[in-house]
Order: sequence, then C-alpha cells, then structure tokens
Amino acid sequence: MASTTPPADLDDLLALASAHGLELDRSSLRAEEIGLDFRVVFGREADGTDWVLRIPRRADVLARADIEGRLLGLIAPQLDVAVPEWRVHSPDLIAYPLLPGTPALSIGGDGELTWNIDMASLDYAASLGDAVAQLHRIDADAAAETAIEVRTADQVREAWRHDLDRVAESFRIAPALWERWNAWLAEDSYWPSRTVLTHGEIYPGHTLVQGEQISAILDWTTAAVGDPAKDLMFHQVSAPTEAFDVALEHYVRGGGQVWPRLAEHCTEMYSAGAVGYGLYALETGERAHRDAAAAALDPSSETADAAADDPASEA
Repeated sequence: MASTTPPADLDDLLALASAHGLELDRSSLRAEEIGLDFRVVFGREADGTDWVLRIPRRADVLARADIEGRLLGLIAPQLDVAVPEWRVHSPDLIAYPLLPGTPALSIGGDGELTWNIDMASLDYAASLGDAVAQLHRIDADAAAETAIEVRTADQVREAWRHDLDRVAESFRIAPALWERWNAWLAEDSYWPSRTVLTHGEIYPGHTLVQGEQISAILDWTTAAVGDPAKDLMFHQVSAPTEAFDVALEHYVRGGGQVWPRLAEHCTEMYSAGAVGYGLYALETGERAHRDAAAAALDPSSETADAAADDPASEA
C-alpha cells in the first residue's frame, strides 16, 4: 500500500462499499489509479480485514469480468499460489480480501517504481516456473467452459498477423519494427506447437511475494487458452539469463513444455507489445492512449516527441 494515495472521493467510495456490505474505515482507504480497466482501492474493516476494491472504468470491461470470475473459481483449487476470491461481484464493484504478500513491483501516483524483488533472484525464478507450470497443466477444455478466449497455435499466430495489419491501418509503424515483426511471424521455428491456459500478463506488478517467492497472482482479466510464452515473456526480457534458466528448469520439472527458440520468441513478442497497445488505443478511442501508441509504434515520429513531452499521454 505504500505506493497508493488517499482517494479524492472518499464519501462516494465508502457509500459504494457500504452498499455491498463492507463498512470500511475512512482513514484506511488508499487508491491506485494506474489500471487501464479498473480503478483499485484498498480499505480495512473494523475487524481488521483488509479488502481490495476494483471499480470498473468502462462498461465494456464487465463482460470480461464475468469470465474472469468464473475462471478464478476453476483455478483457485489447482494452484499453490493464491488468487483473488471475489466476495462481491456486481456491475459497479468487485471486492475480495487482500491476498498474502507484497507486490513485487508497485507504481506510485507519481509514476515512481518500487521494486520489492530482485529480478536476479533464483528463488523468485523458481517459484515463477513452478506456478506457471501448474497453471499450464490445468485442463484447457475445462477452462474453455468459462467462456475465455480459446485459440490453437495456428490461430495465435494468425491473430498476431491480423492485429498487426489492423494497427497498421490506423498508425504509422516504423519500417524497422514492421520488418522485424513480419519476420517473426513468418519464421516457423519461433512459434509453439500447442496452446495452454495462460494468465496473459504475469509480471512483477501482478505477483505478490513473501520473501523472494511468489505468494499470489493478481488480475486475471487477460487469461486465455493461448501461447504459453506469454506467461514467461516478462521474466525472459527482464531477468538475467541464469534466473530465466532456473524458471524454465522448474517449469519443465512441473510438466511445462519448451521449444528451442522459446527465449527468442519471448523477446520478439515483448517487442511487439506496442501492437497490443495500439489495439487498446483504438478500442478506447482516447487521444492520450492513441498518442502514446503512435509514439511506441514509430519512436522517431513527431508524435513520439510530443507524447514524451506530454505527461497526459503516458500509459
């Protein structure tokens, strides 16, 4: 909670929580404003129970939240790490008891990053590999019944091609990036031959840690049956090679399947993250996101320079 600030609309938040049976201590409320889909508020009841409140920012996130809630019910008994247990699930509020641990990465209201884990930690890497292996072992057909998105390996690759073309219709993409991403899509050896149930955005900001081990994984909004590399990508690009090797060792030990160019595939997928942000900017229609996406897709453009000078355009 150290990175959060008291919200400006205390009375509204207290009333919202109370309407759903949560009587929170006014002085305990802290807000985290960085989420793109949900605003997050932390609060404490008189009995000492800490709560996480997720308030949707837009109506279009509600359908995905319904799917996320069903998925959490499926995976919670099958993972050693904790996941949110939604006690309140309504169109205006999702709430669950605070999970054990400290965010491995938190972002303050001023954008300052606070790291509570060293990405070189072999203990963190091992616990990541163990957790991802457990997740990827969950039956994909059972997961599909929650209505999450399901794609085959060929469909995953084709979706990237479609998304890249769609973004190119609305944004200028730097020639070097366009060539890099198309070369990645064209080369068979980068790509997995199977898909699994994935979280979709496992990075330190979505993991809680106790000591140097993962105790919980948050925010399952992007879960899907898809590319297994998505859950290993951030660690591959941000951790030393030795730590990533340990994560893979534990992943394989837990039943995960790897392929020769997995690490390179992670690197290329991470570089293509701007494509996903371009899609998000198109979906929201917000100028700030559009400018930031344009800057990421063509870093040398005038838009990139303007976005860098305009704090309102930061994601």
